[in-house]
Amino acid sequence: MAGTDSCQNNHVGFCVAGTLEVRLNSGETATITAGDSYTIPPGHDAHVVGDEKFVGLEFLSAASYAKGD
Repeated sequence: MAGTDSCQNNHVGFCVAGTLEVRLNSGETATITAGDSYTIPPGHDAHVVGDEKFVGLEFLSAASYAKGD
């Protein structure tokens, strides 16, 4: 959607449900699960783990996600 190899937004939020696995361009990984607050820096990719939908409340970046100039 954004036309980049990885997401270049900074995400700050709280996970309400589900599990999200995040991989940074540096190779570091993190798993976010229900009850976790998170900060994901620019330069990442992520995918949902399991059958439950990931539900996160984003406090930063959600308004600008995948929008053009």
